[in-house]
Amino acid sequence: MHKFTAEFRSEFVNLLKWRRDVRHFKTTPVPQDSLAECLDAFRLSPSVGLSEPWRIVSLESEAARAKAYENFQIQNDAALAGYSGDKAKTYASLKLAGMKEAPVQFAIFCDEETEKGSGLGAATMTETRRYSVVSAIMSFWLVARAYGLGVGWVSILDANQLRADLGVPESWSLVAYLCVGYPTEESLQPELEAKGWEERTETVDVISR
Repeated sequence: MHKFTAEFRSEFVNLLKWRRDVRHFKTTPVPQDSLAECLDAFRLSPSVGLSEPWRIVSLESEAARAKAYENFQIQNDAALAGYSGDKAKTYASLKLAGMKEAPVQFAIFCDEETEKGSGLGAATMTETRRYSVVSAIMSFWLVARAYGLGVGWVSILDANQLRADLGVPESWSLVAYLCVGYPTEESLQPELEAKGWEERTETVDVISR
């Protein structure tokens, strides 16, 4: 088994610390060779039954991005309406997507009907296909951070509407909308914590049985 050095382990922990959900992007283009290295993380990621159910759609046209951003705006307004008082004021002050600036944007789907893997492991827990996609996204995210890139996960979207707007099969379920680019600023502190939305826990609780 390959052994990793203490120095590597320390740097890996730093990578985890500096992996932030980015909403503030520079418009600087991302080199295609760097982006290709990041996307290769999907191929290296584990998946239930080796099904590799991730489907990646790159939003490059102005029309596709405009539809996605309109989708976000509608859902964001609806979400704001669900809060009141100070919570509503805080929510309204948050920048929750970098869709106007990020030079690279992906819609990541899970193919719920893929024949690859022959259903191994997914027959009893079909959601494991989506878990596999999430795992691959995190691999991509860490590699992107190692290249100095930031990634923002936009979840305030109508998934069915986005799928229809992008013209992808109904058997594909949306897992994530990712904004990718160079961040305008970097911080070890989650932005939602810095803005007073929520506090991060200091320890991990483990329940014994």
